[in-house]
Amino acid sequence: MKHPEQDPSDVAAPPLLRELTDMTRRRNIAEQQVLPLPSRTRIFTISNQKGGVGKTTTVVNLASALAKYGARVLVIDLDPQGNASTAVGVEHREGTPSVYDVVVGETPMEDVVQQSPESESLFCVPATIDLAGAEIELVSMVAREQRLGRALQEYLERADFDYVFIDCPPSLGLLTINAFVAANEVLIPIQCEYYALEGLSQLLKNIKLIEKHLNPKLKLSTILLTMYDSRTNLAHQVAADVREHFPKETLEAVIPRSVRISEAPSYGQSVIAYDYGSSGSLAYLEAAVEIARRGVPR
Repeated sequence: MKHPEQDPSDVAAPPLLRELTDMTRRRNIAEQQVLPLPSRTRIFTISNQKGGVGKTTTVVNLASALAKYGARVLVIDLDPQGNASTAVGVEHREGTPSVYDVVVGETPMEDVVQQSPESESLFCVPATIDLAGAEIELVSMVAREQRLGRALQEYLERADFDYVFIDCPPSLGLLTINAFVAANEVLIPIQCEYYALEGLSQLLKNIKLIEKHLNPKLKLSTILLTMYDSRTNLAHQVAADVREHFPKETLEAVIPRSVRISEAPSYGQSVIAYDYGSSGSLAYLEAAVEIARRGVPR
């Protein structure tokens, strides 16, 4: 007896149903979390000398997720492109008081901080195109590597923040060195693609040099896997390799490859605000929970 051909939709339904059920379960867990707030401000520099790894995306969405959980969060946009400023919806046209005025000038940080329209707990020090020339101007300045750190510490004496996330350029120049000197922790996003670990050893050497000569408090605390496609063997292999090399630093949460994550900045929003129900939003909420639960590295 000849069996009727199986409807393709019947084949696809069970995995899709399992995925939806799993997302619902994970979202329920994430939404029930009450996160501990740190006893002192945790200052992260998000860095990777390799471009296109989701660095700015990670800054904005972790900041937004933690703000959603009730933390007060400051984003410092130290990249002349100003993408982090765009993504949190703050003004950063040429002439806007910005991080340039803080690092190169003597403007107090509170004079340039803007509140994000996304959350009353999310703030940003914007970057403008003026920052593009800052590397050259900093060369001749006294204490050129500490200018951001000193301005930030002075501001934190008067302002109460739980987390600070610094988004720096992909190159290792004076702006990035300022970011490392200002921070306590380094978070490295690593994409689950070919050449994921390329250049990472040099970045780690640079972090060690900064720690030895300029900032003894600096630690690599967190590695976040981004652009993860669970359908490919490559993504699984890269994730396994990273976890093998950095078992303590690598978060369990992974950020999937997601159209919604890519679309959100064009609307001046994080993916948390743009599409809260998406898999990308859920992944960043889970990563934020994990970072908060882990606490300050010892």
